[in-house]
Amino acid sequence: MPQAQAAPPPQREGGVRHRARFHTLTVSDVRPLTKDAVEVSFAVPPELADDYAYLPGQYVALRVQLDGVEVRRSYSLCRPPTPSDAGTTLSVAVKRDEGGLFSTWAQTELTPGFEIDVMSPQGTFTSGLAELEGTHVVGIAAGSGITPMMALARSLLSASDSTRFTLLYTNKATSDVMFLEDLADLKDRYPTRLVLHHVLSREQRTAPVLSGRIDEERLRTILDGLILPATVDEWFLCGPFALVDLCREVLADLGVPREHVRFELFTTGDEPVERGPRRIEVRQGEKTVRIEINLDGVSSTVESPVDAHESVLNAALRVRPDAPFACSGGVCGTCRARVLDGSVTMTENYALEPDEIERGYVLTCQSHPTSDRLVVDYDV
Repeated sequence: MPQAQAAPPPQREGGVRHRARFHTLTVSDVRPLTKDAVEVSFAVPPELADDYAYLPGQYVALRVQLDGVEVRRSYSLCRPPTPSDAGTTLSVAVKRDEGGLFSTWAQTELTPGFEIDVMSPQGTFTSGLAELEGTHVVGIAAGSGITPMMALARSLLSASDSTRFTLLYTNKATSDVMFLEDLADLKDRYPTRLVLHHVLSREQRTAPVLSGRIDEERLRTILDGLILPATVDEWFLCGPFALVDLCREVLADLGVPREHVRFELFTTGDEPVERGPRRIEVRQGEKTVRIEINLDGVSSTVESPVDAHESVLNAALRVRPDAPFACSGGVCGTCRARVLDGSVTMTENYALEPDEIERGYVLTCQSHPTSDRLVVDYDV
């Protein structure tokens, strides 16, 4: 299991990162993408423009009350930032999952005018290239994993006249391809610098290598004949765990440096509905861990019974209901905080990079104290 201990002195980080806060935004547009997916846009008023400044590849968490229950879901922003004097617009793509509470509601009930709580943008699935001139970036996506790729491709291609972007995008059939027309328009705009490879698992393509499910053999064939890893400066992987894990292993085997590969996971189906913190009772005389939480400049303390095996997030929510979280599965990174004193062990981690863990950052939803005293800071 990943371990984390008290952090060294803070370092300045690049990119756009805000303390995760919710604001109520109005839905300005709902655009069909496929029979099972829609693009949802939110109007951001000028006074909140700074709170919603973001980098291509980041995501937002949405919070709504459905059937009297609070539901939170995270979705990547699918368009590059376009601030104006009239405010900005945020757009996410929602694909319906079978039995998914929020995604089904978004398909059938959500219309312009609805008000939804939207968290300020988060995430590190962003380009780390210091210089774009002459660079080659590759995105590999499956299904709704295309969402952050749309913002990344649009942004990178428009930022430099010599940047190339190659997209390998896999779906079951053409009817399942999200942003099909948008991708075609983007290809028309950048015919020599954007390369699109659609892989369809249940539909025959002209090229046999682009027909069928992506397994290790097919992936190696595509990389060897169509993409050529030696020409690539940065990789972005987004989709279900099996595909992302396969791509990472094959790229590592081909000698691609780990620091050149960025990935983000899309879970299958809706995450469990969040109902607030698990009830914990501290009995007199039982051994506890003292957890101190720094959030919004205010320090709060809570005692957590050792035998309860309580997560840091669960403990935090008992005294700070405004502690940030979204998926609670170690995927989105919304609950990220820094260990200032003490130590924890993380059960799962699909959101933090190794350098972040080295600097003491943890996912509080997956972290369990391994010291008698723990201090975590959400504000750093």
